[in-house]
Amino acid sequence: MTRTSLIVGVAALALALAGCSGDSDSSDPDSGTDTAAATPTATVDAPPPVDMSSYAALPAVPSAASATVDCTYTPSGAPSRNVSAPEASGVPAEGRAAVDLETTAGPIGLDLDRAAAPCTTHSFVSLAEQGYFDGTDCHRLVYSPGMQILQCGDPTGTGTGGPGYGFDNEYPTTAFDANAAELAQPAVYPRGTIAMANTGSPGSNGSQFFLVFADTVLPPQYTAFGTISEEGLTTIESIAVYGDDGSMAAGGGAPAMPISIETATVAS
Repeated sequence: MTRTSLIVGVAALALALAGCSGDSDSSDPDSGTDTAAATPTATVDAPPPVDMSSYAALPAVPSAASATVDCTYTPSGAPSRNVSAPEASGVPAEGRAAVDLETTAGPIGLDLDRAAAPCTTHSFVSLAEQGYFDGTDCHRLVYSPGMQILQCGDPTGTGTGGPGYGFDNEYPTTAFDANAAELAQPAVYPRGTIAMANTGSPGSNGSQFFLVFADTVLPPQYTAFGTISEEGLTTIESIAVYGDDGSMAAGGGAPAMPISIETATVAS
């Protein structure tokens, strides 16, 4: 695959990713993918490797300017589950937070970086503590050259659900000037990155996130807020090899081997 065709493909996939992240008017937490459906018995061919050397790396995570920050969580649509937005003042901007996802395919450990994305981490931890992610399907898998992600965080399982509030991008978007050309150029989100889905509009981060299980090329407009454990990557790869149902025209779809988050537990 040429660099030009990959960029075109990534642009379409990025738009599809953004389109999955808006808030929904649905309040039904049980309207997701039916994980009781028949499971596949055959794996699919692995995507051919992509030379990532011609794409920019994400910038270094800047040091925290202060120990705490104030965040803005703006009401946005009806919550897919009855949760409250987190406290917005005095949010920790240093250190890490650990969240353990127990899934139907195995454990996925998440190590969240408060310095990179304090408001995102604070929201994610708050939602986990409120049980927002428990019993939810991961509704989208992309297993394509240059983009391999599993997307989760929508209790409706439709790709349109959210927590009833939104917030702005953080790292790596905020590492660039607002009009920097780099914001429109593909960069490598490394294997093991946790990042937020958004609609492409300001303030449209909510609850949906994606887990990068192979180096993935996207513009740096998706907040990267932590890393996935090696055990977690093995869990994701164990279902990714079965591919997806192809339900999204731009690429990807529901995982052919369903995977659900049973519980999301914040380590004490």
